[in-house]
Amino acid sequence: MHGFLTRRSALKNATVTALFASLAAATLPSELRAALPRKGSINHSVCRWCYGSIPLDDLCKAGKEMGLQSVELQGPAEWPTLKKYDLTCAMANGAGMGIEKGWNRLENHTQLLESYERVIPLVANAGLSNLICFSGNRAGLDDEQGLKNCAIGLKKLAATAEKHKVNIVMELLNSKVNHKDYQCDHTAWGAELCKSVGSERFKLLYDIYHMQIMEGDVIATIRKFHPYIAHYHTGGVPGRAEIDGTQELNYPAIMKAIVETGYKGHVAQEFIPKRPDAIASLRQGVDICDI
Repeated sequence: MHGFLTRRSALKNATVTALFASLAAATLPSELRAALPRKGSINHSVCRWCYGSIPLDDLCKAGKEMGLQSVELQGPAEWPTLKKYDLTCAMANGAGMGIEKGWNRLENHTQLLESYERVIPLVANAGLSNLICFSGNRAGLDDEQGLKNCAIGLKKLAATAEKHKVNIVMELLNSKVNHKDYQCDHTAWGAELCKSVGSERFKLLYDIYHMQIMEGDVIATIRKFHPYIAHYHTGGVPGRAEIDGTQELNYPAIMKAIVETGYKGHVAQEFIPKRPDAIASLRQGVDICDI
């Protein structure tokens, strides 16, 4: 009997302690709540464009409070604001000609090289590591030639990227729903491009939402191609909404698979909130991915 009462008392005390801790966290000032830790297996980020109606300062404050380390897809003008909140930009932008005009066209290379060679030192000086790039649309160009053309230009850029220790990261996008005719729309194609470029400073952004639409088999694909992946984005399928039980992807299992590859980078929430409280949706997404 004595042992039973001891266990029961211990459980009661643990429950009360957890309740008070939860209440205390909810009532802490925001600057103190910002220090509450995440589990540590996943480094959390968010893509700014999904929250365009929220001022950047407000997004940074809310993000810091919920345990984000980064607000990304931001250019040089926004980096000082992120730094003010002790946040990084896990995937920088600010170079290139947009999604549709990319490295798969030789006629784009001069302008792209000038743009990336100007921005890469800015990225490095800001203490950032990743700069996004795009293949461009096919526009009648077959995949083999598109890959060769991308490799020609990116090989020229590799020396600058290596000098400044900045990763040039090509995003995998779906060409069925959101980005019709985009060329880098399969992981295997992107991995072959990485091999052709032959630089540790060129890798892929594996967007889970986009690749679920294009090829599925997400966990097996991540396990197979993880050496070529520098970054991950989330998103609910179908519809790119919240990543909860309303959609078809099992994000905790996907995060577990990512961690098991030894990945140490960031995972960014890139869904478009459908509910009125966008920050609550973002917090829920981070909670789901926090394994």
